[in-house]
Amino acid sequence: MLIGFTVVAAPLLFAIVNAAVQMNRLSNRSEQLVIHGMQGTRNNQSMFEEIGALERAARLYQIIGNAELRDVYTRNHDRLAATVNELLTLPLDEQSEQDAHALLREADRLSTALGTAPPNSPRMAEIINSFPHLSEMASGVSNRINAHIDQELTSLQLAAERAQQKLFWQTLLLVPMTLAVVGMFTYLFGRPIRAIDRAISELGRGTFSRPIAIKGPADLERLATQLEWLRGRLLELAQEKNRFLRHMSHELKTPLANIREGTELLMDGAVGELQSAQREVTAILRENGMKLQRLIENLLSFSAWQAKSVGLEISEFKLRPLVKSVLENQQLSLVAQRVRLDVQVEDLTPLADRGKVRLILDNLLSNAIKFTPRGGTISINVRGERDRFILDVTDTGPGIPAEERARIFEAFYQGKTPQGGYVKGTGIGLSVVTEFVNAHGGSIEILEGKSGGAHFRVSLPLRQPAEVKHEEAHAA
Repeated sequence: MLIGFTVVAAPLLFAIVNAAVQMNRLSNRSEQLVIHGMQGTRNNQSMFEEIGALERAARLYQIIGNAELRDVYTRNHDRLAATVNELLTLPLDEQSEQDAHALLREADRLSTALGTAPPNSPRMAEIINSFPHLSEMASGVSNRINAHIDQELTSLQLAAERAQQKLFWQTLLLVPMTLAVVGMFTYLFGRPIRAIDRAISELGRGTFSRPIAIKGPADLERLATQLEWLRGRLLELAQEKNRFLRHMSHELKTPLANIREGTELLMDGAVGELQSAQREVTAILRENGMKLQRLIENLLSFSAWQAKSVGLEISEFKLRPLVKSVLENQQLSLVAQRVRLDVQVEDLTPLADRGKVRLILDNLLSNAIKFTPRGGTISINVRGERDRFILDVTDTGPGIPAEERARIFEAFYQGKTPQGGYVKGTGIGLSVVTEFVNAHGGSIEILEGKSGGAHFRVSLPLRQPAEVKHEEAHAA
């Protein structure tokens, strides 16, 4: 990944460094041009002022003839020479330098002539008449310097335009190159990372059947090896758990069958007629024996389904007798809780797995009884809609909190809402319901109950294929 970042960043860094160098070069050049332009303008102005001062001093000396005025002229001449010499330090062209030197020579000539010419003499008048020519020479130097500065400014503008175009084409070339490199490394890294993400998601969902083998960078391959070890370990633990559940369920089922058989014999009066109190205790034993049997059946169904050892046994059956049978099995619990039933079942004949549909209804009804308070109502509604039948089970209990709805169908998850009854659930009833509903290609959802209680809606196809492969059923 570090190599990938380096390769991606290299052309961008090159472009940034190149742009910085170009900008720095143009900035230095423009700075020098501004400095030279200001210095040249200032020197030109000073040069004209000093030539004017020379002419005034010469005219006064011609009229008055005072020696002090000649000293003033000498000082002005020295300042003019210093200004012209400062101009010569600028980057001038050859012609400008020649004109500046000619101006200095002319000024030196006039200064020498002024020192020997007497005041109010024809020679002095000739010197004074030479100052306009000196001013013209200064104008020539000034114009050439300004032209040179303009030329440098134009050259700087052209250089800036060329640098801008060069940077534009470099950027235009580097962008697709960078995108191509990014795409290549994204493909190299993205494919194994997506595979690792899928593997982790499968492990989180409890799917351990697919081996994890990933090709890519060495670091990601090592991570995939660790995930494969984790998958194997989780698979072993899941198999051990399922074996334990199967063995324990079978071990519990045999003595429970004896207990139920003995209870039924007592209820039938096989050992004599029972008194009212004895019959009440026997009824309690019978009710809780049936609850334990349902819990064990759920454990067996869950264990067998997790081990992928069962499929769907498709048959045609009537729904009304099935619902009636489930209600009869739960009759004691309903009477003990004094729960009122509201049952509406259409006369439908689905083609599905009768045993699993029975477990779906039995578990949903058992779940409703657990949470419905005494004197409450449980509603069961079964109706057909086109090619599906809808099963609604509602109660008047406390309902399912919104924060628990996402996990309520997970195996062994028990909500925080207190349950009623003598025997607590294992937390796999709704998980078994979900497995069987999905195996039929149906769906289950939690709706808002009209009375504030829980409302489960199951939607199943009315017709299943006569033969359903076990793999397809489990994948569903």
